[in-house]
Amino acid sequence: MARAMFDYTKTILKKVSFDPSLFCKELQKALQRLLPHEIEELKIWINSLVTANPQLDQCLIYLKP
Repeated sequence: MARAMFDYTKTILKKVSFDPSLFCKELQKALQRLLPHEIEELKIWINSLVTANPQLDQCLIYLKP
């Protein structure tokens, strides 16, 4: 079930990637819900998403330890 949450999180983040503010809010929620190893995987995925959508780089602050 945890993997389903990870996949769902990625789907939501893709859908809101047009709006940096909304993306940041959803990212914060995801970081509270996911397991530590899923967060590490999400960081890699988000870095590739930010490369394609540079306006989202302001949300990277939430991924810092």
